[in-house]
Amino acid sequence: MSDTELRALIRHALDEDTGEGDHSSLACIPASARGRARLLIKESGIIAGVRVVREVFRIADPSLNVQTFLQDGERINFGDIALTAEGSLHSLLRAERLVLNIMQRMSGIATATALYVEKVKGTSARITDTRKTTPGMRLLEKEAVRIGGGINHRMGLYDMIILKDNHIDYAGGITTAVARTKEYLRKNGLSMKIEVEARNIKDVNEIIAATGVDRIMLDNFTIPMTVEAVRIIGKATETESSGGITLDNVREYAMCGVDFISVGALTHHIKSLDMSLKAY
Repeated sequence: MSDTELRALIRHALDEDTGEGDHSSLACIPASARGRARLLIKESGIIAGVRVVREVFRIADPSLNVQTFLQDGERINFGDIALTAEGSLHSLLRAERLVLNIMQRMSGIATATALYVEKVKGTSARITDTRKTTPGMRLLEKEAVRIGGGINHRMGLYDMIILKDNHIDYAGGITTAVARTKEYLRKNGLSMKIEVEARNIKDVNEIIAATGVDRIMLDNFTIPMTVEAVRIIGKATETESSGGITLDNVREYAMCGVDFISVGALTHHIKSLDMSLKAY
């Protein structure tokens, strides 16, 4: 995520929250009032979003004095202090909710990702995210996955081709969909990876026969089906297990020999980490 993208996201989020003004603060706190606050960790996990919230404070008010005591990716425990901020109370209160929303969600994602990564340690499988992200927050959520030790799948519809079940059905089948895709890339002078979803072993064989595919997604395959598919595919393409992956079964899928395991729950079904920003 570039600095330009980050700043644009933060400005939009602050404008969304502030609107014509923070009337709660304007109503009861003098404009000249100053104070300080600290961000307290109330739950163990992996912290993520430190770099981002420093920029939130800077954009909210460049005169705020912010000190950080933890770095993205560090393990945290109840009672840790992530940062302190000092300056205009109006500015601190304006930034408070956005800081917490970002830090809590990013840290929850990083913490969950780290658990999955730990489960597959010692195998060749890598944990990756999906496009199941919060609209407008994808860049932050995918950064949190990286901080937690995972890797990013495609960022959007524009940087990798994935032919899923609906594409295949609407196109008239795997062979036709792959052929049209290769021709489309050739005609438009585009170079990007092609991934194709397989729903069964028959699909796997058809995808391999179509040639030119970089990765096969084994969607909702059982463990025995995954073992068979990996054997059939060999080194012909990369392999990815997807669908129905949990902490309880992720290692079983990793032991099948797949290259990637995508987990949508990392970003769409996540528990935010508990934190608070309080005066002191």
